[in-house]
Amino acid sequence: MSRKFFVGGNWKMNGDKKSLGELIQTLNSAKLDANVEVVCGSPAIYLDFVRSKMDAKIGVAAQNCYKVAKGAFTGEISPAMIKDVGVNWVILGHSERRHVFGESDELIGQKTAHALENGLCVIACIGEKLDEREAGITEKVVFAQTKVIADNVKDWSKVVLAYEPVWAIGTGKTASPQQAQEVHDKLREWMKTNVSEAVANSVRIIYGGSVTGSTCKELASQKDVDGFLVGGASLKAEFVEIINAKV
Repeated sequence: MSRKFFVGGNWKMNGDKKSLGELIQTLNSAKLDANVEVVCGSPAIYLDFVRSKMDAKIGVAAQNCYKVAKGAFTGEISPAMIKDVGVNWVILGHSERRHVFGESDELIGQKTAHALENGLCVIACIGEKLDEREAGITEKVVFAQTKVIADNVKDWSKVVLAYEPVWAIGTGKTASPQQAQEVHDKLREWMKTNVSEAVANSVRIIYGGSVTGSTCKELASQKDVDGFLVGGASLKAEFVEIINAKV
């Protein structure tokens, strides 16, 4: 079964109307591979602006949301609000949410369930820290994170799983294509055993962690790497090269 290549850009807490406006113009006018689904994760305050300026063929994502529709949750945004500005995606469980802001697996699971119930598609992030990889428990960590997400998903066509080894995010260290493929393959096997063979074959598992124009082609050639979640490079013109990694 062919899985449509997926490239997400996570802008994190970067950009302003001027620089993001220029980036949007670059993306709107670029020749992008039509066989790739592209989604850009904008800071919450710019979601409406980005969606209104971005070409309809490019998706937009919030970088986080809360687990209920409304209420006394100062500083949070809900899936209902995200949908209301025409945005259809949300990134959940990013390692910065987990390790900088202390979000638990359980909370990420609850957010995933609520986002999906309210019609958002989810880029669900998992990944091990350096000490966990060195201790040889990468699989244990990513399987546990994946289980909590899987327990909260009914329709896998609305979910993209992003494997991001924490030690490779923003560090300039990239997992080798072989390291990425090995974890993606094991994740697919886990899905086969714990969800279903059909879902294992159809779910897109994308790689994140210092993906650049120079590393993307070899990563994209791996059998179980179905795309990327790109950080810093998604704010540069180089993002176009990454989107077109399969061309």
